[in-house]
Amino acid sequence: MTQVLHGVIPPMCTPLTAEGDAVDDASLRRLVDHLVDGGVHGLFVLGTTGEVTGLTDAQREQVLRVAVEHAAGRAPVLAGAIDTSTARVADQIRRAQDAGADVVVVTAPFYAGTHPAEIRRHFEAVARVATVPVVAYDIPSRVGTKLRAIDVADLAEAGAIVGVKDSSGSDVSIRALLAARRERDLRDFAVFTGSELTVDYALALGADGVVPGLGNVDPAGYRRLYDSARSGDVAAARAEQDRLFELFAITSVATTQSRSTTSAALGAFKAALVLLGVLAHGTLASPGIAPDADDVRQVRRSLEQAGLIGGVTPPG
Repeated sequence: MTQVLHGVIPPMCTPLTAEGDAVDDASLRRLVDHLVDGGVHGLFVLGTTGEVTGLTDAQREQVLRVAVEHAAGRAPVLAGAIDTSTARVADQIRRAQDAGADVVVVTAPFYAGTHPAEIRRHFEAVARVATVPVVAYDIPSRVGTKLRAIDVADLAEAGAIVGVKDSSGSDVSIRALLAARRERDLRDFAVFTGSELTVDYALALGADGVVPGLGNVDPAGYRRLYDSARSGDVAAARAEQDRLFELFAITSVATTQSRSTTSAALGAFKAALVLLGVLAHGTLASPGIAPDADDVRQVRRSLEQAGLIGGVTPPG
């Protein structure tokens, strides 16, 4: 798995039809091509950016089957098996494996509160069900529970998980995971940051890669950032990170007086992908509210400033 779990692995948006009641297969295929052509190292479907909790089980299977089929081995496909209980996650894992996922990505259970002992029990149980590698997904803002570095390390040592995606937004958390990996000599255990804005820092510390939502919009930019950091070109990595930092401003364009911060961010990603000619529609899964026309115009200006559309020469 060392070859699979590294680099830039964007959490893919889920394209929907204009009405929002069905998956847009054609747009999904274009998004796979957009990401692969951008040089990503893997595709993560059915994550937070993929609006996984807003999709039916049938839609989840459809997204995964289309992505696996169209990727056709050009990049490994990681599938979110994200649900509220161990039994439900186990069921999602079976479905993902049947659809051809290379890796499954699992959070702690949510809605009902959990204790660290219960979280360990959860990951141990789903690992027994999985016939493909399991990556732990630490996203306390959505799950309500922070995965402790000691528990992640214990689960890795026991072979229950092969990597972790840290979307806690804490640089301290990334450092603690890397320290635990070093102390336990877990050299094949992969640590990913889920923060688009501190990738150069995380890679400098020793992280293996990034799972950036903004990578849907500019996969090539994140690939340049990763390559620069890996080659030791600190100045180039910082410059690329600064450019992507500016582009990330699209996530706060839409007002949160009439929509959630999640709708504002995901709506911006989808609006950008429509402007780039990748998606046909920017519809969000219900009850999400997409950006309005003025918001989309601001997203366009940001894409122009980033060199992604409008005749401006892109960097690199």
